[in-house]
Amino acid sequence: MKTNEVLSEEIQERDEAALKYLKDIKWSRIEDPKGFKLDFFFDTNPFFKNSVLTKTYHMVDEDDPILEKAIGTEIEWYPGKNLTQKILKKKPKKGSKNTKPITKTEDCESFFNFFNPPQVPEDDDDIDEDTADELQSQMEHDYDIGTTIRDKIIPHAVSWFTGEAVQGEDFGELGDDDEDDDDEDDDEDDEDEEEDDDEEEDDEEESKPARKSGSGRRHKAPQKVSQGNAEQPAECKQQ
Repeated sequence: MKTNEVLSEEIQERDEAALKYLKDIKWSRIEDPKGFKLDFFFDTNPFFKNSVLTKTYHMVDEDDPILEKAIGTEIEWYPGKNLTQKILKKKPKKGSKNTKPITKTEDCESFFNFFNPPQVPEDDDDIDEDTADELQSQMEHDYDIGTTIRDKIIPHAVSWFTGEAVQGEDFGELGDDDEDDDDEDDDEDDEDEEEDDDEEEDDEEESKPARKSGSGRRHKAPQKVSQGNAEQPAECKQQ
């Protein structure tokens, strides 16, 4: 997933060890309410108990997608393994009776925050305009991640894993054989035109008086030559 531009921004270095246990991702439609869900299947790992982490998107209208809300699985982290938090330790001040370091837990960036999406307050009157705009931006970003996984990562998982799909967001780069064929046809047309030009030059030379030895016309070398079967020029045979 790190090879995708959208997801690479979400995956932190500390997430990589846990994501090595991710063995499959599947998505499915849901009907009541309308929407879709993503299921992340994990092998047994030292970070959390869950074998499946799910992210569900509820839509207001499937035909004209408007996100109502998103729900994620609550991750059951093992003690000291929560990747969405970091523990800060601070030394006590000099002269303080408490000699133990002061610890503080702080939220941090992590891919696993994906399963704790932003929530819309039940009463919109409780938030101001700036907060509402920020919440809207967060929800749009969260939905963008979900649709990227659904529409690009899952259908082309092998290509992303092998690196073929790197930055090929529309996957046009994975099927350019037709364009290559067109280029080859153009090259062949160019070669045919060059051969026609050479034939015209030969006709002109035959109509001219013979030149002295050593001042013969140069010929363009053929692009492909089978060296093992090529017959040597007459001059080489005489030597």
